[in-house]
Amino acid sequence: MKKIYSLLLAVFVSAPLFSQKLEATPTQALLIVSVKNEKDIPQAGQEIFFESKLNKKIFSGITKENGFFEILVPKGDSYDIKYKTIANNADYTVLEVPKNEEELLSFDVIIQFAMPKKYTLDNVYFETGKALIKPSSYKYIDEMVEYMQLKKNIVIEISGHTDNVGAAATNLKLSQDRAEAVRAYLLKKGIAANRVVAKGYGDTQPIDNNLTDAGRQKNRRTEVKILSE
Repeated sequence: MKKIYSLLLAVFVSAPLFSQKLEATPTQALLIVSVKNEKDIPQAGQEIFFESKLNKKIFSGITKENGFFEILVPKGDSYDIKYKTIANNADYTVLEVPKNEEELLSFDVIIQFAMPKKYTLDNVYFETGKALIKPSSYKYIDEMVEYMQLKKNIVIEISGHTDNVGAAATNLKLSQDRAEAVRAYLLKKGIAANRVVAKGYGDTQPIDNNLTDAGRQKNRRTEVKILSE
């Protein structure tokens, strides 16, 4: 995953130049978070997580139209910064917040990365030889729904793939049916039909050797392609 490490941490004792809705306290630091893509364009609807290294508590926010949000986090801790993608939460870097209680601390946190255009849905499974989604997969597809609700302009393709066991025509139909099943689930959850395309590729695009069980398992997969944002 391509990342552009452009994390800027600037500590202010006085107020930042733009208006704040939150204020730093003796025990909490104010994070003024800005998210940009690789072209320096502010990213609206991007969820960012700050996970405490001390107790694993998660603080999160979602960028507004200008690509900013503000959040308070306890001082005297380190935070793993992560950002939400359509398939998972991706690691970015670590933020150190000192415990200094004598000053009111504010940080400019500028996060910049290039979002991949294709993901493998590692936790989406189907019944053997069928297009029935296993119930254990629902929570992971629900995360896709949440992401698409935040990123309101994103259009995706659900891509179905199989190994080469059996007839090519049968594999093609199965892959199409499985892609359609995921699409139907997204639509049932409220995602507009014109934002999701389903496409089956059968066994035509393997990513591993079909001569081994492990290779065939990797080839049996569901992917998401970002068509437009």
